[in-house]
Amino acid sequence: MKKILLGSAALLVAACASTQAPWHKTEAVAEAAPSKVEAKKAPTVADAQAFIESAEAELAEMGEYAARVYWLQATNINFDSNWLVSKVGAKTTEAAVRLANGTKQFEGMDLPADLARKMAILKAGITIPAPSTEGAADELATLTTRLDSTYSTGTFEYKGEKLNLTQLSNIIAESRDPEELATVWTGWREISKPMKDDYARMVEIANEGARELGFKDTADMWLANYDMPSADMEKEVERLWTQVEPLYDQLHCKVRADLNEKYGDDVQSEDGFIRADLLGNMWAQQWSNIYDVVGPQASGPSYDVTTKLEEKGYTPLKMVEVAEDFFTSMGLDPLPETFWERSQITRPRDREVVCHASAWDLDSKDDIRIKMCTQVNSEDFQTVHHELGHNYYQRAYKNQDYLHQNGAHDGFHEAIGDFLALSITPSYLKDIGLIEESEIPDASADTGLLMNQALDKIAFLPFGLMVDKWRWQVFRGETTPEEYNDAWVKLRQEYQGITPPTDRPMDAFDPGSKYHIPGNTPYLRYFLSFVMQFQFHKAACEMSGWEGPLHRCSIYNNKEVGTKFNAMMEMGASKPWPDALEAFTGTREMDGSAIIEYFDPLMTYLKEENEGRSCGWK
Repeated sequence: MKKILLGSAALLVAACASTQAPWHKTEAVAEAAPSKVEAKKAPTVADAQAFIESAEAELAEMGEYAARVYWLQATNINFDSNWLVSKVGAKTTEAAVRLANGTKQFEGMDLPADLARKMAILKAGITIPAPSTEGAADELATLTTRLDSTYSTGTFEYKGEKLNLTQLSNIIAESRDPEELATVWTGWREISKPMKDDYARMVEIANEGARELGFKDTADMWLANYDMPSADMEKEVERLWTQVEPLYDQLHCKVRADLNEKYGDDVQSEDGFIRADLLGNMWAQQWSNIYDVVGPQASGPSYDVTTKLEEKGYTPLKMVEVAEDFFTSMGLDPLPETFWERSQITRPRDREVVCHASAWDLDSKDDIRIKMCTQVNSEDFQTVHHELGHNYYQRAYKNQDYLHQNGAHDGFHEAIGDFLALSITPSYLKDIGLIEESEIPDASADTGLLMNQALDKIAFLPFGLMVDKWRWQVFRGETTPEEYNDAWVKLRQEYQGITPPTDRPMDAFDPGSKYHIPGNTPYLRYFLSFVMQFQFHKAACEMSGWEGPLHRCSIYNNKEVGTKFNAMMEMGASKPWPDALEAFTGTREMDGSAIIEYFDPLMTYLKEENEGRSCGWK
């Protein structure tokens, strides 16, 4: 996950360690350059350069302290660590707002492109801003810390035992009892009810902060981070969704029919919405856990990756070591020893932690880590490849200027690891010794392989889009606190074609049951990454001389691809994202055609399966 430069306490846990400034030395460092500027009526380019240099020095010097505080809280949630995070969050938000407001004195000036870019990053890089009003940053930090802690420590009592999210998610993934699924699905959403008022107040403060910085609202501020006007970026998102929507519609139709056949009309109707709890994931964002119900009966590999991992004696640590080997096989350097000494790879037994998988950069140099509660299964095998992608990206751009130590845009950071995970093909599994040569399936298994991928990749797309659509509506005031849950359910129905298994009560706050809402992580990055990872994959396969179908291509052990890949990562955020995209793929436009090409054989199969069915939903 991406490195976050500025913002409130809640930003960090969504991704990786923040480089926000702590409370000590803030005033002394920050005032040096601005004081020179304030003495002049007409600021110069030299003044602007001095201001940026001072801001970068402040962030670089003080960021490590805040990062380590956030790490401590994420790996040991208690009263004291929450208190520390709240204090750091308030001070860093104040510093972020002060620096962002400091850019206003240079508005309208004809600045060099690099300097203007840094000003824009400094201004729009705060995810949840607070106004400069006294006490606002403290209140915001208290709210965001409480939201995060409420989520991370949430449990639901089921059959006399208090279960955490990991345990509840396992039930959703494995159970085929509709009554049990509905109970567990509904139960997890009990933990988010107390969040609603805090979230509403946080939105009020964030919008005040965004307007103070010159944005219409927080939605406008978030959309301003893509090197184009906010309205244009929103249109770009809809264009990408239009490209991939037909594939999702066909997948939805097939899955709904199979669920209807398994459970009957009383549980799942043959038309309309799919019941959310039947899809094998707590948020119905990825559906591969129900492959046994909806996968092709006569197609697919003869092996199960989770079973193979268990048979080969894999541990969580070994899974991470194998993921590192993928990167080193492409010519990239091994991870530093401190990664292995300091990462949280499994869930501790003696304390509460944030289990949401994340990658961290604590010192903007070499102290990179992952934080996971890794389980030995196929999903986490993919996830460790994804998280190490963040770490390798972080290390690649460490020599950039501080404000450029980031992804070209946030979708790049998410796409990097997933792009490499697309190379977890049967041939790759054979190369690392997980399966035998004789177990590599022939072309007759491709439909099953693609279906399994689609249940994750294609099923995710509308969810990746609607999460931030909901937040944009909230930030813009189009959705009031009283309408929070109804609007969430409506968007789930509209974009995903799914619906809750039970009527939702008046006090429900289902959005809070998804980590990225109380954690305040913008979610559009994931939608973009699911499109872009296939662009990266296609470009890499072409680079390697691959001539077969995209879904069979693996770039494991390809150093030519690794060299060009690392060169793109080293750019960080120093150039507009189209420059970075072009450096690796040869194109300057995000495009869904690669994902359509990848799944083209599956699309043919789905249309054949759905012939005569009434697809779609109202």
